[in-house]
Amino acid sequence: MEHFYIIVFVMLLAFCGGLELLKKGPQGSGALEMGKGPQEKMATIFLAFRNNYLVVYSLMMAGDWLQGPYVYALYSHYGYSKGDIGKLFIAGFGSSMIFGTIVGSLADKYGRKKCALTYVVTYILSCVTKHSPDYWILMLGRFFGGIATSLLFSAFESWLVAEHFKRGFEAQWLSNTFSKAVFLGNGLMAILCGLLANFLVDNLHLGPVAPFDASATVLLIGGIVIHTTWSENFGDNSGNVPLSVQFSKAATAIASDPKIALLGAMQSLFEGSMYTFVFLWTPALSPRGEDIPHGFIFATMMLACMCGSSIAARLMNKSGPPAEKYMQYVFVLSAFALLIPVWFSVQDIPVVEGIHVGGITFDGQVQLFGFLVFEACVGIFWPSIMSMRSKYIPEESRSTIMNFFRIPLNLFVCIVLYNVSMFSLASMFAMCSSFLLVAAACQWKLYSIAVAADLISSG
Repeated sequence: MEHFYIIVFVMLLAFCGGLELLKKGPQGSGALEMGKGPQEKMATIFLAFRNNYLVVYSLMMAGDWLQGPYVYALYSHYGYSKGDIGKLFIAGFGSSMIFGTIVGSLADKYGRKKCALTYVVTYILSCVTKHSPDYWILMLGRFFGGIATSLLFSAFESWLVAEHFKRGFEAQWLSNTFSKAVFLGNGLMAILCGLLANFLVDNLHLGPVAPFDASATVLLIGGIVIHTTWSENFGDNSGNVPLSVQFSKAATAIASDPKIALLGAMQSLFEGSMYTFVFLWTPALSPRGEDIPHGFIFATMMLACMCGSSIAARLMNKSGPPAEKYMQYVFVLSAFALLIPVWFSVQDIPVVEGIHVGGITFDGQVQLFGFLVFEACVGIFWPSIMSMRSKYIPEESRSTIMNFFRIPLNLFVCIVLYNVSMFSLASMFAMCSSFLLVAAACQWKLYSIAVAADLISSG
């Protein structure tokens, strides 16, 4: 492996470590203001609550990350073509869009803890189907996986927000939990799970299904922790209200409150660009089939995401600017980061099998730096959007509205996957960049509304 990758990884590791060390001080953004007496006791109770959630969230994300590196490889191992594999991926996003929205919305009515456990069961079932080479059983697994994905990104956050305020904790402490959850679950777990999956397949030679068995084990452990330590909470728990009425209430909340609508637009635009980027970065860095260490680059990107979550933790403390303000600049920065491949005129060049064309080029190195900047923006985005959602989305419809936000996201990804061969890499990156600029405009509008509301309330 070239020294270039190691140098970049070490630099990011040092930067991330420095950010975390700065947070350890008494005035660091990671420190809680405990005070004396009852407040100190409350902070101690909160730390136990937060650590329990971080353990669960990390295990749930680990169950997801363990599967990621070998989904495509497993389908290829079973002998399916790119077209067949593409249909399986589209089925997963389609399932998340349709059935995941319905199942995820039940969390508000029947309980967030129940839906968290449903996530565990459905994702384990998805893992079990990977043992069969039958195409339709694998399709069933994608169906379960799509439902699980919707639950992962709605039920757990909804449970956390409701439980946090039900127990009387300070609102500012919620941002602390969000930033640490992203640092551990979306950063550290991604790196460790990628290494573990690689070890199981390449070192122990257990085959491409081994990471899915490991995922099922981790999910089962997390499910046991949820079952034994979590209490139940609800949004709208009036059992006589039909699901159609629940959907209608959520749609009305989005349509009547521009802040919620803008949040949904920003989330769909950013996450749609992010998921598209997942399919684009490999051909962008090796357009002629250059030999690049995919696993190490993935780990480096996740380290950049961890750096972003550490930066977010410092931005989200009491003395920092509101998320509504700084996220404008984060969206603009992420848009320019994804413009770099456009500036370098990325072309789709056919790869000739058996011909070695060397390692990453200078253009590829520059693009990698841009991709790392984008991943750092992803690390800032997650805790920040979680914080804004906790502020603006009504509690009684929280899970339903959050799943509504994922409908345009999943539809966009399905369209991109279905038509990916029709567009050049440069045009795809340009499209993602334009979406991120639109997200920045939405964020500016949300900030303007928030400032106006503060002026009215203080005047």
